[in-house]
Amino acid sequence: MKICCIGAGYVGGPTMAMIAHKCPDIEVTVVDINAKRIAAWNSDKLPIYEKGLDEIVFAARDKNLFFSTDVDRGITEADIIFISVNTPTKTYGTGAGKASDLKFIELCARKIAEVATTDKIVVEKSTLPVRTAETIRIILNNSPSNCRFQVLSNPEFLAEGTAIEDLLDPDRVLIGGEESPEGETATQALVEIYARWVPAEKIITTNVWSSELSKLTANAFLAQRISSINAISALCEATEANVDEVANAIGTDSRIGPKFLKSSVGFGGSCFQKDVLNLVYLCEHYGLTEVAEYWEQVIKMNDHQRKRFVTRMVKTLFNTVAGKKIAVLGFAFKKDTNDTRESSAIYICRDLLDEQAEIHLYDPKVSAEEIYRDLGVSEDDPRVHIASSAEEACVGAHAIAILTEWDEFKALDFEVIHENMLKPAFLFDGRNILDLPTLRKIGFDCHAVGKK
Repeated sequence: MKICCIGAGYVGGPTMAMIAHKCPDIEVTVVDINAKRIAAWNSDKLPIYEKGLDEIVFAARDKNLFFSTDVDRGITEADIIFISVNTPTKTYGTGAGKASDLKFIELCARKIAEVATTDKIVVEKSTLPVRTAETIRIILNNSPSNCRFQVLSNPEFLAEGTAIEDLLDPDRVLIGGEESPEGETATQALVEIYARWVPAEKIITTNVWSSELSKLTANAFLAQRISSINAISALCEATEANVDEVANAIGTDSRIGPKFLKSSVGFGGSCFQKDVLNLVYLCEHYGLTEVAEYWEQVIKMNDHQRKRFVTRMVKTLFNTVAGKKIAVLGFAFKKDTNDTRESSAIYICRDLLDEQAEIHLYDPKVSAEEIYRDLGVSEDDPRVHIASSAEEACVGAHAIAILTEWDEFKALDFEVIHENMLKPAFLFDGRNILDLPTLRKIGFDCHAVGKK
């Protein structure tokens, strides 16, 4: 068997590497038109940072795992084709700001229809709105060849930072197929691949539409929990309750559970906001106005949480941060990844720049080039400086803002950092990872999310 994955991004690369790792008899090829990205996958420094990814890729690469820009050959030779391309929120036309932009999905389907010479199983791996498989199927069925195609939905449920763990031991593998003998045969073919290492009880099969909607729903529910606890964090600050204590208390309720109840400056990443907005658009499309408004509030709360954090900083720093040096620790949207997509740090830094602050940034995995690009500033902008360490960023600072929960920030020598800052020295813990009483004894004026 041969597998081709179109798209060498955060989903396609690690997922295909794991399949190659667990199925040495299957030839897996990842194709992408981005030559620079493919070159990185073939180099000693992969384009994606994930714990354990390097070892898996290096062990299988050039044996049964290949990365190539030859899209046509990858499609032609494959028995199963995964589509794992970007589906960003539309910035133009109908549905701008909410609907998913499916132009890359359609281009993939048209390319498969154009070059395929044998029957194929086509697998949706990208996060897609419900009923997208129908569009793909229509395009494939108009192929100039006489090939037959089966379209499956196999959404990813990876959490960046733990992607390899999630692939090795997933909560579930979801596969949606057509309710026909041909569809069941295609579904079983994909089931048998995952069954090489995933227990049978964790492999769930549904119809295509349920599979597509399940992915959006899962991310919407997770985002909702974060926005819910962040809403309570605002009330905690007003009433002098402690949001961590509240979260712990409600998390012990077996009906609620403790996961995703960590208050912070807001959620980020490539999926949560995009998928919730897509869900909002779908509800609006089907005339479900009240349902759409309900889910849209999840996004509004996330935006509000970011604004609240900056407002609190400005207010605490005597109602102005103009000309003041702010040390920003962390730029990735979460620890253990170099992904900055929709990172709260981007929005907070932009707001601080609007307030005319001077920011000194440090992140252990995000490049200076990426930071400048995300902030929309040039490398010689005097308001933005990239530090090589947390300690360097904090020298002479008026305040510190911790925006990513990197473990190394917990181990910093804050006595030395405090000594090298301007006084009074302010610290704003946007991830609630530090011991505030200890920091206050050192001399910091400390503030955290949902705490006094």
